[in-house]
Amino acid sequence: MQQDVLTRAPVPEAAPAPASRRQQITEGVRDSFSAGLGIFPLGIALGLLILQAGLPWWLTPALSLAAFAGSLELLLVGMMATVTPLAAVALTVLVVNFRHVFYAFSFPLHLVKHPAAKAYAVYAMIDEAYAVNASLPETERSGPRLLAMQIACEIYWVGGGLVGVALGAALPAPIKGLEFALCALFTVLTLDAFRSRREVPSVLLAGASATVALVLTPGLAMFTALLLFAGLLLVRHAVTAPRPAKEPTDA
Repeated sequence: MQQDVLTRAPVPEAAPAPASRRQQITEGVRDSFSAGLGIFPLGIALGLLILQAGLPWWLTPALSLAAFAGSLELLLVGMMATVTPLAAVALTVLVVNFRHVFYAFSFPLHLVKHPAAKAYAVYAMIDEAYAVNASLPETERSGPRLLAMQIACEIYWVGGGLVGVALGAALPAPIKGLEFALCALFTVLTLDAFRSRREVPSVLLAGASATVALVLTPGLAMFTALLLFAGLLLVRHAVTAPRPAKEPTDA
């Protein structure tokens, strides 16, 4: 007796269901933990520096909300304490925060749809948020996840500043060396981004740009280094970008 053998076509696996809004927000808060380990202590340093400079305590949350940028705020503390002219303050703000112009080229603002939410995403586009987002695969990015990460980062910053104010009021003597906290944070973020992307050429180009800027324009090293780095990245893209294949022409 001949037995019929029925063969079944393999059933394709169902695609994973998209994460819910609540899951995306949870993931965004979880993404912020690595950056929060540096942001929160840096906020504490800001609160301590403000009190040590003889400035009122309420300036800590006011600065944290008005200018959500750690490097700039730490510089502004010293400038306000020494009554720096407004023109010098404006130039400092331009030079220090000019790097954010380049962040906008690759920061996924298109994922945020609501105009008010997009405005907040622009306002909260700090170094740490950019670094954390850059390490995520493109398929895992979303508007709710991005905003949740940025809001959490600002909570760490403002909360750390208030803790720093409380510690500064309780400590009998000032603490020296707090300014190095910002440099240490940037170093950790750079190493983390390098390990996740393995962008050796980008690291070499950044190092060369910084070296040239420190030699040629030591007073505006950051501004010059950013311009050089952006120019070198454009040249690298033009050289390494794949060329479109030419269509064969009929004889």
